Amino acid sequence: MLLLHTRTFQLRGFEGRDIPKYAILSHTWGDDEILFQDLSEPQSPTWRQKQAFGKVAGSCRKASDHGYDWIWIDTCCIDKSSSAELSEAINSMFRYYKDSAECYVYMADLEPGRKLHSGNRWFTRGWTLQELIAPSDVRFYNSSWGYIGNKLCLSEDLAFITVPIQDVLASTSTARIMSWASKRETKKEEDIAYSLIGLFDVNIPLLYGEGSKAFIRLQHEIVRKRKDQSILAWRNPLVQLPPYRDFWNNSREISPLAPSPGMETAAPSTTSTGATVRSPIMSCFVRILRRRWR
Repeated sequence: MLLLHTRTFQLRGFEGRDIPKYAILSHTWGDDEILFQDLSEPQSPTWRQKQAFGKVAGSCRKASDHGYDWIWIDTCCIDKSSSAELSEAINSMFRYYKDSAECYVYMADLEPGRKLHSGNRWFTRGWTLQELIAPSDVRFYNSSWGYIGNKLCLSEDLAFITVPIQDVLASTSTARIMSWASKRETKKEEDIAYSLIGLFDVNIPLLYGEGSKAFIRLQHEIVRKRKDQSILAWRNPLVQLPPYRDFWNNSREISPLAPSPGMETAAPSTTSTGATVRSPIMSCFVRILRRRWR
């Protein structure tokens, strides 16, 4: 795991128990980001002239002020020229955020004095969903690094805009998690799937160029690992596994079926030709109430 020193801007690799306490940045990418290659010469003035320098320097300053020597920032702490390192980082990213001491959410399009709202770009991006859920201490800052609040004190706003943060992933239905991601976007089509890996606690190989097949592979892995038939509760019943996450945009209220005596269920299984599902048959009665009008 590569970490950035908050005062010297030098990168250093750590493994296992040697990983120190660190802060982490959550943000949306711009057109002029500071990359891993830029920091190969930390004393060079070139990368300090980039538009993103204020964001990187601000997050480092915030972490240093809070007592942390190290911070992880996805733009510059991943060597994307190495496919192996990129794959490891993406499959580990949920853990990176979960293990962080503090997570700083930088809202580049939120001016001082304004409140969070659904139009903020951070709430529309696929990758930032896990960055909200995974860390225990998430702190929001506006474009001038003014403190807005943490995710606990902002829980009502966050529940209205995006996700009820009190939900626990282990007890949340697959369909509900999919609904959280249904309106979010990523620059690359495959990243829709890769950004959900950690939320479902699965791992899949990264194959950029396969398009919507990545999302199908993700679903196969979810079916294999999670005993939850709600993955089948999508909008269009005419497909075996949906190629897009927005098929679940109306599944926010779906909950796992609680087990009860005499009601046996099994995890669905999939093959290249179909799916096998074992579910209880439940009686359901509907009574029409007639009202007499005068």
